[in-house]
Amino acid sequence: MTRLLLTILAISLASCESTYYDAMEQFGIHKREILIDRIEDAQTAQEEGQEQFKDALEQFQAVVNFDGGDLEVIYNRLSSEYEDSVDAADTIRERIGSVESVAEALFSEWETELSEYSSATLKRDSQRQLEQTRRRFNQLMSSMRNAERTIDPVLASLKDNVLYLKHNLNARAIASLKGELSTVNEDVNALIEAMQAAINESSAFIDQMKPSR
Repeated sequence: MTRLLLTILAISLASCESTYYDAMEQFGIHKREILIDRIEDAQTAQEEGQEQFKDALEQFQAVVNFDGGDLEVIYNRLSSEYEDSVDAADTIRERIGSVESVAEALFSEWETELSEYSSATLKRDSQRQLEQTRRRFNQLMSSMRNAERTIDPVLASLKDNVLYLKHNLNARAIASLKGELSTVNEDVNALIEAMQAAINESSAFIDQMKPSR
């Protein structure tokens, strides 16, 4: 139910984040819950991204190891995997940005509300929790941004090879790409590891943010 409301309101109120958050609160859904949902969405995007980049690597390996058949068909598959990888990267970047956006709103609200306490003890405790949550979030964002940066060399390498083959679709060109395989393989593996680190950090942050049962 919560996710359905998020989807409906995100479409109608996306032009104004503050209005969106206010509207969600009318349904009893606060920024903390929205943040958790968006982190989970970012996790899903990264998990799907891992699979997509694995597929792209496998297709590049198929091109490099070409041993007969329709070369154009194999090239078209590689080109398609590259385009799908670009789409996956765009989704990951958008999801990470949406996480950062709601977190900034949450921390700003939390900071403002500190001045509303009449109890010094409760205020200190809330401030301590805010600082701890912000530190954990900064660690999470560092991991996410690292994974995001690791995407660029993979996409650049795939694009170079797709462009090269586009105008040199022959066995000789294929043979010249064999030296590229190890680099692409290393870059993809580094990306998958970076994404997994971000996924793990996300799970740890979510566990800490969810209320105890």
